[in-house]
Amino acid sequence: MRSRLIRIAAHAAKNEVRKMENILLNDILKFDDLSNIKVQFHINSDSNDYDPLALFQSGKNGHKKLLEGNFWNSENKKWFDEGEIVIGLVRIEGYKWLLFDISRVTKDLNILGGVGYKYKMLKEYEKYFGRLIIEYHKSSASPIFWAKTVFNECTLLEIRKTKYGNDEFPGYEWIDVSWNELKIMIEKESWKSALKNQKGVYLIRDINNQKMYVGSAYGENMILGRWKEYIKNGHGGNEELKSIEFNYIQKYFRYSLLDIYKSMIDDKIIIKRENWWMDILQTRKFGYN
Repeated sequence: MRSRLIRIAAHAAKNEVRKMENILLNDILKFDDLSNIKVQFHINSDSNDYDPLALFQSGKNGHKKLLEGNFWNSENKKWFDEGEIVIGLVRIEGYKWLLFDISRVTKDLNILGGVGYKYKMLKEYEKYFGRLIIEYHKSSASPIFWAKTVFNECTLLEIRKTKYGNDEFPGYEWIDVSWNELKIMIEKESWKSALKNQKGVYLIRDINNQKMYVGSAYGENMILGRWKEYIKNGHGGNEELKSIEFNYIQKYFRYSLLDIYKSMIDDKIIIKRENWWMDILQTRKFGYN
């Protein structure tokens, strides 16, 4: 009997530790009353070329459009009432979401099919905008939820030191970006300068099935030109990747560098290193090579 009680107590303690491991969104925001708070999850829309992450990273004009989208009514539905607080989150990739705004609706403009409200940002939360990243497994097609129905499933992943999408190049050894992130960053001047005269060996990871692809960049294109090809069509001309749907690549592929070389290095060295990495990572047997 005693041993059974010990096992039960140990199991309960283990569960309690598991619970304590998760920090929830409201552990940070600390709202006392969730009854008048709604959360909007912004995702890409192929139908109208709406790319919320790109808007967030494109400066003041893009951020303004993102805020307009946060308070936009559909043609036949009003989403908010005066006094309600609206939390805006934009999808980074998969189940990762970035906080970009928390505002209170100050006036209903009675507009459908457009920006339907006046609103005022809650200044006390501004320090988290662009820095707070959560995980939420969104399954419903609806973009807007009552906070009381989703907050217990919104877990903190990271509070960044700097805002997401900072223009600064992180360094070759620190590159680890999704397709969507690469699409934006590769147009930044600091990234262009860092990659345009560099040869190298790169790694593409499929975070859905854990398969990998090793590739190389040399000749006239260098890394910058090579990665721009992946942004254009997903496969970059690689036969092994052509069979994968572009939408899948945009959702699940991440890009990083394994080796970096100056432009004057012999291309044969790049190719030799590429094959070495394929052998080490066994990407011919288990990956996309």
